[in-house]
Amino acid sequence: MTPALIHHVTLYPDTYVDSVVQLSGTRALRQVEGVDWAAAAMATPGNRDTLAAEGFDLGELAEAGANDLFIAVRARSDEVVGEARAAGETAMFAARDNGGLRAEQPARSLAEALARQPGSNVAIVSVPGDYAALEAHKALSAGLDVLLFSDNVPVDAEIELKDRAAGLGRLVMGPGAGTAMLGGTALGFANVVTPGRVAVVAAAGTGAQEAATLVDRWGFGVSHIIGLGGRDLSGEVGGRMALSAVRALVADDDTDVILLVSKPPAVEVAHEVVAAAAGKPLVAALIGIPADVTDFTASGVVATRTLEAGALAAVRAMGGAAPDPAAGLAERVRACADLPAERRLVRGLFSGGTLCYESLVVLADVLGPVYSNTPLNKELGLPAPGDAHTCLDLGEEEYTKGRPHPMIDPQARIELLREQSTDPAVAAIILDVVLGHGAHPDPAAELAPVCAEIRAAGGPRIVVYVLGTDQDPQGFARQRRAFEEVGCLVTETAARASLAAAALARRDPAIAGPAL
Repeated sequence: MTPALIHHVTLYPDTYVDSVVQLSGTRALRQVEGVDWAAAAMATPGNRDTLAAEGFDLGELAEAGANDLFIAVRARSDEVVGEARAAGETAMFAARDNGGLRAEQPARSLAEALARQPGSNVAIVSVPGDYAALEAHKALSAGLDVLLFSDNVPVDAEIELKDRAAGLGRLVMGPGAGTAMLGGTALGFANVVTPGRVAVVAAAGTGAQEAATLVDRWGFGVSHIIGLGGRDLSGEVGGRMALSAVRALVADDDTDVILLVSKPPAVEVAHEVVAAAAGKPLVAALIGIPADVTDFTASGVVATRTLEAGALAAVRAMGGAAPDPAAGLAERVRACADLPAERRLVRGLFSGGTLCYESLVVLADVLGPVYSNTPLNKELGLPAPGDAHTCLDLGEEEYTKGRPHPMIDPQARIELLREQSTDPAVAAIILDVVLGHGAHPDPAAELAPVCAEIRAAGGPRIVVYVLGTDQDPQGFARQRRAFEEVGCLVTETAARASLAAAALARRDPAIAGPAL
């Protein structure tokens, strides 16, 4: 008889850690052999509900609140629970010593943090959405720019924050801004890029990373990355922070070209934002924007509908020779297109929400309707018909509730990868692999062996795009090589991965080659 699993919760009262640290703790817990389920999180009502659904007794958390941390472990023995708890504590708390330079307890307020570090000029706010706007206002009052990592901030609170920031000459990057780089300092999930003269302004997290890393890999470095939050270019928010960011970059002597990244914005907002460039070269990579609203000729702005095309246009604006991201791709598609006749479908399993959206746009142009949990058209939501092409954003709440984001822990994607590979109708599965600070330290070590299993079993082709630079800690070339060595088709851009998958599904290598 299999022994019953042990459910154990440890509470750390008055101990707040931000969501990125929580995710790293959860990853460390789950990597311990013998752990069936585990989480490190704040004791918010939603997280307590998750624990209850997983079978934990909430008695330990009866008086706990959003400023109290817990570690929950479901495992086969007390010894495993102890080992996991120690791993989680190390992952979350070891960095607080700051190499022995600062061993005291972390600051309990913004005022205390500024007293300890008076030269600060940026605050990162990563608290539950109910409290995020208040903390961001406190940071503005203290004269700081704000990276608002938190989600679930009401749109009226976002507008109020951004109006106030504009009046103060400050930036509020977010809400939901996971990526930024100001003056060479990376914030949140970020890649290591060479200093240069192209600035990225983005209402998209992995969209900003893709744009910046392509510009870096194609020979031109990056001066700044300013995240806006996904709603900034909507009609409601009106580009409030995009306007501030573009105007600041126009005045920045270290920036020669501005690369604006977004999903389709409100048209009138887009025109106002690009006009703010005031003659400084600006490229607008507006993913999937309809052709009838891409003409910004009067503003002297280049508009594209993919990230690849936007990065190429930025390189040209810098006077560089644009590379061909499709070079040799049709031949590589042809070499692995020997699939059974019944394999005709594409599946996309994405860790990056913007990359998923771009894939939906690219695939729809070639294959027609593509279903998704974040569809282009609400009629193409899940559940999808069995004979449909689908792309999933695995960073959405329905996939991350109670588990780390897939950029940090690939386990959820591995489960879906194995599941989708058994469908005899699937021709190609697309995987994005995002490198950089905050991401998994070696994603290829986890994903490539599974891809090898699928290849050996005669399953679908796996098309991989590695988002990163040569300077990223995971090793860009090493990550690519690991996937290539197990038979994956590795592409030069995220958009090319989608075209390659479509080419495999259609048995038409030429689909992978045209300019975007």
